[in-house]
Amino acid sequence: MKKFVTQSHDTPDTNRFMQTQYAFAAHIRDPQQFPRPTDIEDRRMAIYRELFYNNVEDFMAGSFPVLRSILDEKQWHTLIRDYFANHRATTPLFPEMPREFVQYLGNEREANADDPAFLLELAHYEWVELALGLTDQDVDLAAVDQQGDLLHEHPVLSSLAWPLEYRFPVHRISAEYQPAEAGDTATYLVVYRDLTDKIGFLEINPVTARLLQLLLDGTGVSGQQLLEQIATEINHPDPEAVVESGLSILQDLHKRQIILGTSKPVN
Repeated sequence: MKKFVTQSHDTPDTNRFMQTQYAFAAHIRDPQQFPRPTDIEDRRMAIYRELFYNNVEDFMAGSFPVLRSILDEKQWHTLIRDYFANHRATTPLFPEMPREFVQYLGNEREANADDPAFLLELAHYEWVELALGLTDQDVDLAAVDQQGDLLHEHPVLSSLAWPLEYRFPVHRISAEYQPAEAGDTATYLVVYRDLTDKIGFLEINPVTARLLQLLLDGTGVSGQQLLEQIATEINHPDPEAVVESGLSILQDLHKRQIILGTSKPVN
């Protein structure tokens, strides 16, 4: 019987090639800390250094335009250089890079003294629009009565409506408006994608934010019961007024397709 011999790939040439690859990648990520491989001339390495970094920097500038507009050249490039050098991505997909960047800001990067206090929240807010636009998830209308009674039946929140809470008014931040401190009250927003795939943004009050949270929790009760619960929670002296104004809120959310309708009865 003929015997087959399996050869190891860990030959000296293979190991040297892998070491060169690691050195090549490390230098491109952080040329200040890691020298270029000695067998590659700097002129050639410079092409790769600029190509890789410029691709990442340009993509980030387009993904976070407001953040880019409020940071000066030094701040911006220091931030992107640090991300490029130190973050280890969990996916090779380029469109996922903004999510990776937000994770880097929230979990890995040490804040600098000159960072805007709202840096992470603004980046997250800008990422949400990208994420909603890229998701291939569609709303399921099979179990929804789009003309249902929002008050006496259970309203259905769109899976493409994301309620958000921030310490800063991130939707108003610009080169001209940069708050140094968080406000006394939270900023509540909902970012959503309608049935025509149009992205919308809506600032909401705490009552609406609580209503959307209850819908996310999936209690299954009617709109009126939800509003009565909120009236109890805030100890409102006139629960009927909360229900009346709450119906207008439900109708506006339905018009925007944040609420899709009501649950169809299960047969």
